[in-house]
Amino acid sequence: MIYKLQRRFILICTISILSVVSLVFGVIVTLNVSSLNRNMDVLADQVSDGGGRFPGSFNDGPRPDFPPRNEQNFDFITPETPFSTRYFTVFFDSEGNVSRTMMESIFSIPEGKAIEYARQAIDTNDARGWIYNYRFKVFNTQKGLGVVLVDGSMQRSATVQSVAIAGVVLLVCAVLVLALILLLSKRAVKPIAESYEKQKQFVTDANHELKTPLTLILANLDIAESELGKNEWLDDIRSEGHRMTELVNQLVALSRMDEENHVINFTSIAFGRMVADTVVEFEPLAVSREKTIRANVDTDTVCNGDEQLLRRLVGILMDNAIKYCDHGGEISVSLNRGRHTVLTVENTYAAVGELELNRLFDRFYRADKARTFKGGYGIGLSMAKAIVENHKGEITVYKKDPTHIGFKVIFK
Repeated sequence: MIYKLQRRFILICTISILSVVSLVFGVIVTLNVSSLNRNMDVLADQVSDGGGRFPGSFNDGPRPDFPPRNEQNFDFITPETPFSTRYFTVFFDSEGNVSRTMMESIFSIPEGKAIEYARQAIDTNDARGWIYNYRFKVFNTQKGLGVVLVDGSMQRSATVQSVAIAGVVLLVCAVLVLALILLLSKRAVKPIAESYEKQKQFVTDANHELKTPLTLILANLDIAESELGKNEWLDDIRSEGHRMTELVNQLVALSRMDEENHVINFTSIAFGRMVADTVVEFEPLAVSREKTIRANVDTDTVCNGDEQLLRRLVGILMDNAIKYCDHGGEISVSLNRGRHTVLTVENTYAAVGELELNRLFDRFYRADKARTFKGGYGIGLSMAKAIVENHKGEITVYKKDPTHIGFKVIFK
């Protein structure tokens, strides 16, 4: 159980760390892409505001005699920006024909390809976007439309590299944190492990300390009964003594099943026949309490497991169904073999809506808060769950309808 808890602790930490790393990485990617697009849009705005060129870039010769406008006050716009930015502009008239192209600030794109890219930008029906490695802006002119395409290959490459570096750093950090968790997980669950070991030791000690006085009490009852004769007080003492002995035995059995090294004797057993026989054994008890059992059991069902434990499992579910079935109610048992072996036990229970279904498998939990019912100890379903889990199966409780409760066991 402790190793299972440790593995679960590591799994939860791993999922949490990977989730946080993924979220941070997603935020980094989003911010970088947003920053890239914003910066490229600023360059495109500068060109469109200048009528197809950077303001002042080529009006008076190859070099400007005054710095370009910097009305938006972006730090990355400098006097050298017009000469380091590669872009081209294509103008269309009102009929969609090319009226003018400005290719002075681009070398690698021929005019025909530039016009093709500009038409693709218009066809997107977006004012801004990407065509390959070019950030475009579509703007209106007096005669038609203009399209600015700014080369963003270097900026995109730099963004990809920065995102990749951030991803590697985050991944390395996550691996280091997980390595620390693996190293420290045993220390993290140590207090729980110590508490669990003390609990097991307490159960073992209680078993030894209680069995001897219980045995003496029951033996002395026989002597007292032989001398005094039978009476109701001695019968009550004997009944409670047997109940106490059974409780101690169940606690010890449950504690052993929780152990990691608990050995299960897996053999091929006729599970269907076992279920059918158990149902027959409980029928007289059900009849005596005016309850009906209906069974639909595939007696040919065979599965691998510990025969003694599986017989106890079926007995616990049947006993629980009879105890908590409404007076005059019905108990339904079914066993089907498909892809998995599925056992279901259902019974009528008018107060099913008041149950805390998620707590029924808790140890010592009882549905009747006052604990007025004398038949159980509140650990039967806990033992059933332990048996199923030891067989790599799954047990669930469900509310079939407002008046029926059911238990389903799946052996995979």
